[in-house]
Amino acid sequence: MTIIGVDEFVKSRSENTQALFTFLFASPPQFSAFLSALITLALFEGAYIAEIVRAGVQSIERGQWEASHALGLSWWQQMRYVILPQVTQRILPPLAGQLISTIKDSAIVSVISIQELTFQGMELMSATYLTFEVWITVATLYFILTLALSLSAERLEIRMRRSEV
Repeated sequence: MTIIGVDEFVKSRSENTQALFTFLFASPPQFSAFLSALITLALFEGAYIAEIVRAGVQSIERGQWEASHALGLSWWQQMRYVILPQVTQRILPPLAGQLISTIKDSAIVSVISIQELTFQGMELMSATYLTFEVWITVATLYFILTLALSLSAERLEIRMRRSEV
């Protein structure tokens, strides 16, 4: 990321701005690695999410498109009022699964020294030699993150089903 000047940009900011970057993203020396990881994960997961959305839109019956067109709706109105509400219900389960997969796939960024959960666990384990305790804690934290996302998606599905009836 030094090619586009990200490191210089972050280092040239005020102390308050650098503190904000550190709190929200990563410390200035690690910012380019963080940005690289973020872009990589966004591209990788974005391809899967785009495919989920595409399949959801294509799964809507042709009659729905024709009926919305017959009502005189523009393409944007068709999408907003007729197609996307149906698509949202259909793509919510696979989308939730993909978001959970994103949480788990984030462990791969430890390869480029981003200090995410698994990386921190390995650092702590090498310093304390408490292998079992550290990995149980890391697994529990991943479980909490994925369970919270799964339960949120389930609530949203139930709420959408209720509003349909």
